[in-house]
Order: sequence, then structure tokens, then C-alpha cells
Amino acid sequence: MSRPVSGALSAVLVATALACPPAAAEPTGRPVFEGAGGDPRVSVAQPESTSQASGGYVRSIEPSLGSFGDPLGLRPLLKRQGIEYSLTYITDLLGNPFGGIRQGAIVEDRLNLRLNLDLQRLAGWDGATVHANAYFIHGTGLSRYYVGNLLTTSVIEALPSSRLYVLWFDQQLFDGTLGLRIGQQAADTEFFVSQTATLFVNATFGWPAITGLDLPSGGPAYPLAAPAIRAKYVPGNGFSLQAGLYDGDPAGANRPGDDPEAQRLDRTGTNFRTRDPALVVAEATYAFNTEQGAKALPGDITLGGWQHFGRFESLRLDNTGLSLADPNSTGIGRRLRGNAGIYAIYDQTLYRESGKDDEGLGFFVRAAWSPTRSSLVSAYLDTGLAYKGLFDGRDDDTVGISLAHARLSDDARRADIDTIVVTGMPMPRRRAETVIEATYQAVVVPGFTVQPDVQLILHPGGGIANPRDPEGRRVRNAGVLGLRATVQY
Repeated sequence: MSRPVSGALSAVLVATALACPPAAAEPTGRPVFEGAGGDPRVSVAQPESTSQASGGYVRSIEPSLGSFGDPLGLRPLLKRQGIEYSLTYITDLLGNPFGGIRQGAIVEDRLNLRLNLDLQRLAGWDGATVHANAYFIHGTGLSRYYVGNLLTTSVIEALPSSRLYVLWFDQQLFDGTLGLRIGQQAADTEFFVSQTATLFVNATFGWPAITGLDLPSGGPAYPLAAPAIRAKYVPGNGFSLQAGLYDGDPAGANRPGDDPEAQRLDRTGTNFRTRDPALVVAEATYAFNTEQGAKALPGDITLGGWQHFGRFESLRLDNTGLSLADPNSTGIGRRLRGNAGIYAIYDQTLYRESGKDDEGLGFFVRAAWSPTRSSLVSAYLDTGLAYKGLFDGRDDDTVGISLAHARLSDDARRADIDTIVVTGMPMPRRRAETVIEATYQAVVVPGFTVQPDVQLILHPGGGIANPRDPEGRRVRNAGVLGLRATVQY
């Protein structure tokens, strides 16, 4: 078991970043877009801002601040030296006026500090980059304390903390066709990414619930990352291949006897675990009609999968073969080997406004299946539409509607049946959870957006009994109303 690194490392990183911070696009003019996840842009409906880890920094509010934007004129000077930084502040006001475990409202916020070091400019090291990302998280989670759902209502929901997220070194080789990356990394920045889905507030449209619920500590994804090696090969003609080898348990939550709350086990993001069984994630993507001047509409198709080589506890049986619901059970789940799954993504621009390269209608669909008996979620599907520039005079605003569905595994449902049979008490049986979301992101000025959001959560928790209901009835379907504000600097 690896030992946590002192929190002094986080302090050093943050102090360094504040002195010389990460990557930003040009501060003026319309942005030159890259696709979320670092891939060629195929969706005209990528939003101005996103809270998802895969989304890129777009435009800064700096020009709108006048002389206060960069009073010492440091940003251009640092950029010429190979040092770039950005700050993104997101705050959510969310409430569930009906349904869920109980009704309530919360405020949560997150400050994201990014730092990029171009080693070509700094030290003459061709093709090399260092990147760091730290989060400062505050507030209370609506899903955790009020709704009780599996598909978390906000991408930024996490326990309050100041933590290092990623810290890696990247080397580009063979004219950029091969990229090698080593260090603390997060799979949700590059794998399982839909560009159109980056608009939405619910967390499942970033790192999907099937991986977030099936993998130890939620997998290497916000707010936890893990030591990893990633290789990405881009031979041309729209094809790309990438694979990552991660420590399979970012916080140690899968170890017997430990506190199961992963975020408390790694409070600062500096555990740097390296001795856990590995997680491998790999995917292949074909992007089409992305070349300059292409008349046909762009899109991409991705096929991927994951394999975790660790051991997991059975959801239904103990280590002697008895049901965990049996009074004679040891209460210790049978150890199962591994967890695996496959997924597919289709991202497509359906309509592009005449003469525009960043306005129009985008569509996405993602599907995943995990057949291993250690999986809480065995099947997953999400889909949605987003339109950028729908209304006259609001060319940068983006509106969208989406749906996600997570089906619980057979073993999870059979465990509920076992409990009913053994206790003789009626209780709900879990089946699946679904979320429907509608959202509108309005650009106040470049780099500053506000985003009203509405979600309907069907069968929260998959249909669990409400712990606050004395009659043990299901948690009621919940409505979520919210408003997000995002500032990028």
C-alpha cells in the first residue's frame, strides 16, 4: 500500500501556479475550437464553457475587464516564456422542489486552476509539456444529501476540499503522431468523451455512471485521478488510437476494512497510489469530414472498453456461498475477479448554419455494457441534442436536451429479492435510474456564462426505499431546478 504524500506538495503546486499559471486560448476574437477530449472538433454545438474535465478552455473574460484584466501585463510575457494559466470558477444553485429523499436547496462552487509549461520555450525540449490542475471545492451536494440518486445532478458535486487533480508530463514524437503521457491522470479527460454532451450539468454526461459506479473509488475521474501511463497514436485520415494504464484504485476504497468514502481517503489528491491492481482503458476513434473546407457534416465514431484486474466483493453472496441477506451469512462478500466493459459513442453534427463553423445542431449517443458480476450497473445509454446559435442575436448561446438511463445488474436485483424472501418484509426492488435534462447556456460576455437547468430524475437510486419513510416506500421521482454561473479567466 502506498503512503500518502504530504499536503506540502499541494501547497507548493498551488503557490507555483498562482505565480505562473495554465493553458488559455487567445484572449480576443472568436475562439479556434478544439474538440473536447483533445480530439478534432466534430460538434458545432460545443458550448462556450463546460464543467466537464474533458472540455477545453475557450475564451477569457479578461478583455471585458479592461485595465483590471491583467493590470501588470504578465500574461503575454509569461506566454512568450512558455507559461500559460487559466482560472475557471463555477457556482451552482440547485434544488429539488419535489421528490427525492427530502426537499431542499444547495449552493456549491469550484475553482479550477490550470497550469501549462511548454518545455520547448522554457528549456528547448521539443514536443514536451507539463500540465497541472488543482481544484478548490466548496458547498453541499444535492444528490448526496437530498435526492439520493445514482446519476449525480451536477458534474462539480464533491466533498469540500482543496486537491491536486492531475499532474503529468507529455512528450510528442514522430511529428505529433505519437503522444506519451506519464503522471497523475484522469481517464474522464480523454476517454468515453462526447463533445456535444459537454453542455449538460448532470455528471453522467461526463464520466458515465456505469464506470463511476462499477470501478473502485469511481475510477480515475473527477474529483480523483491516479498515476498512469497513456499512449495516443494519430496516424492520420481521421483515425486515432489511445490506451491508458492506470492504478486501479485512486483512493483505496476497494480495500477491505477501509472507510468506503473515497474522497475522504484521499483528501488532497496526493496519495499517488501505485501498487493496486491495474485498470486498462482503450479506445479507437474515426473522425470524418473534419478537414478544412469539408462540405459534408463532421462526426466521429468511437469504440472502447476497460478491464480492471483487481478483486471485487459480490453484490449478492458471501464468502461461503450464502446470500448476504441470510442471517447466517458472514457479511463478507465473495471475492470476484475483475471488472470489464465495452462502449460505443457516436457524435454527429446534424445541421450547420450557412457560413458558420461553430453554429448548428449536434447529436450524440453513448452505450455501454458491463457483463461482469461485480458490476452494480450492467447497461448504460445516454443521448441528446444541442443547438448553438439557435436564436437571432445569440450566436454563442447553446440549448440542449438529453436523456441517460442506467440499468442495475441482475445480481443487484436478486440481492433485493433475497432480502424480501429472508425478512418477509415487502420492500422495493431496484431496477434502473433515468434522468432527463433540459438546459440553456447564455453567454453574458465572452468567458462568462449563466445556465438555467431542469432535470427530472426517475426512480432515484434505481428505485430504493426512502430511508426517511417509515413505510419503506420508494424514493419518489424528483424534479431538479438549477442555475449555474461560470467565469473563465
